[in-house]
Amino acid sequence: MRWVVAVFVVILVVLALQAGGTPPAIRFELRTIPFRLEHGEVKARHVPATMAGGVAVFDYNRDGRPDIFFTNGANLATLTKDSPKYSNRLFRNDGNGVFTDVTAQAHLAGSGFDSGVAVGDYDNDGYPDLFVAGVHHNTLYHNNGDGTFTDVTAKAGLNQPDAQFGPMWAITGVWVDVNNDGLLDLLVVNYLRWDYATEPLCEYRGEADYCSPRSYEGLPNQLYLNKGGGVFEDVSEKWGIRAHVGKGMGGVMADYDLDGKPDLFVTNDGLYNFLFHNLGGKFEEVAFQKGVALAEDGGFISGMGADFRDMDNDGYPDITFVALVRQTFPLFRNVAGREFQEVTMQSGMRTLSLPMSGYGPGLYDFDNDGWKDLFITRGDVLSRPMPNTVVEQHNTVFRNLGASGKWEALTAEAGLAAGPAARHRGVAFGDLDGDGRVDVVTTALASPAEIWMNRSPGGGHWLDIALEGTKSNRDGIGARIKVTTKSGTQYNHMTSSVGYASSSLGPVHFGLGADDRAKEIEIHWPSGIVQTLKDVRGDCVLSVREAQ
Repeated sequence: MRWVVAVFVVILVVLALQAGGTPPAIRFELRTIPFRLEHGEVKARHVPATMAGGVAVFDYNRDGRPDIFFTNGANLATLTKDSPKYSNRLFRNDGNGVFTDVTAQAHLAGSGFDSGVAVGDYDNDGYPDLFVAGVHHNTLYHNNGDGTFTDVTAKAGLNQPDAQFGPMWAITGVWVDVNNDGLLDLLVVNYLRWDYATEPLCEYRGEADYCSPRSYEGLPNQLYLNKGGGVFEDVSEKWGIRAHVGKGMGGVMADYDLDGKPDLFVTNDGLYNFLFHNLGGKFEEVAFQKGVALAEDGGFISGMGADFRDMDNDGYPDITFVALVRQTFPLFRNVAGREFQEVTMQSGMRTLSLPMSGYGPGLYDFDNDGWKDLFITRGDVLSRPMPNTVVEQHNTVFRNLGASGKWEALTAEAGLAAGPAARHRGVAFGDLDGDGRVDVVTTALASPAEIWMNRSPGGGHWLDIALEGTKSNRDGIGARIKVTTKSGTQYNHMTSSVGYASSSLGPVHFGLGADDRAKEIEIHWPSGIVQTLKDVRGDCVLSVREAQ
């Protein structure tokens, strides 16, 4: 009888494997951290409350372990953090899964309603600084290198009121060297003209909920040129940015036509997207000409966060952003730098994403197979269910199936249903435990933050490239990297702008699959210098200083 049972068990295992019962290629394990996003939601819904939640992963003290910074809300009636619960928070990574709250000694608690964060070393001193975007109030924090930060907003010239539009509401910022002079400049992505006293009332079945962006006027984005010495100049009008009024939610950068000048993509909520092509000294808005102004259905959608990276390993950065239920998560393939072709339908992403609402996307190779996957924080903009709308959702990772151009959606299969469904917002990425697998930090409204430790099986090799610019900006933001192994070639570039209202500053990650070394690494620095390295072993962090 025992042998009959044994044979029966073997048959069941075989059938399970044939039915797709193998462990998924991507797997996450939930960890907690003592932070809860307090977004100031009250019964009379005020729209900033549903747009909170930026998070950053960066190594603020340069000890080799990525740390975590959370933005937080405020009392929306006063736009002040009138309770300790609204404090922004900085957690130092002490290793072995231990994170210590160092907010007080770092002087990063903040004072207003903070929406998002952008990380970049604007003064090239080797320590990453923080731009914190918020409602009617932005803050630039200088990293002093001793564990503390100083508010230098006034000195930098980033606190000037706008004579035409009044108080601005910024969602996020993008650090980018627009003129390749070795100093990081700053794009500020602005959302809506909003005033607490004149908030429109929107109801569903007699109860208030958040109004759509159609109820508000839009704002132009702002471009600040780094003049050195900690001072920035507003060149929004001169560079052609201010002429385009939108309702910006996501901002990302890449050199889409490989002409050596970084370009900018901005998603708009319920309007056309913007693609700013860098002409040198000025940007030209070309979203319609290049095919990324609208998704394939031709209607306005709620563009949220974005990423701007090469998804198909052809050397040209592609564009993805996310939207709400029944609007899809559009994918735009870069066709040799000439135009973008939407591939949402043929890639399978349309069918997979139609029932979902997303906020923060990020393209990273989570299973180290050489193809970038797509992690999405999910949750609806509304606070109460409407017909065919699920407000609280689990996050999802879409596995890139390689040369086929198809994607596989993994939620519970990837362990992402281990925590409760929530209104997820911000997302940031980094290897928190140094095991060569990219981990994820997410936020959710009125909920604890989530750390998703990457426990993907398979043992694929990897290589992280940590850049240090000399003639270029210290972070190497804008540098393009080509990695060739015996199995093929892949591309990425250095940027800290990814997701929704969030920032990830760390080494550029490459999954190498079965290859344990790179035959060649080619780095195109923003300065124009091209650096080549040969026969580089994998499974390590490779530090590369820009050649003189």
